[in-house]
Amino acid sequence: MAGRGVTLGLYAAAALAEIAGCYAVWMWWRAGASAWWLIPGGAALAAFAVLLALTPPDSAGRSFAAYGGIYILASLIWMWTAEGMRPDRFDLAGAALALAGTAVILFSPRA
Repeated sequence: MAGRGVTLGLYAAAALAEIAGCYAVWMWWRAGASAWWLIPGGAALAAFAVLLALTPPDSAGRSFAAYGGIYILASLIWMWTAEGMRPDRFDLAGAALALAGTAVILFSPRA
């Protein structure tokens, strides 16, 4: 069970790093923020790649697929906490479906 907690922790940390990095680019490109935002943004995106590579699934594709549900949930949390826009019931339903897919991918027995 500890392995699952580590896996979910890595995915959560990767999601935070990816969202922060993408948000920095968004702020520069779309909101007119200083190009200096790209430095921490690039570092965050590099951290995202390293964290995702640390996850235990036996193939990159499976790891990336399982990560998708965590990313969706983390994006909605970011939208609510950082941008002040509360997710609606459709956002939450979509996240629940994506997390169900993540659980199937990560926790199914493999031969």
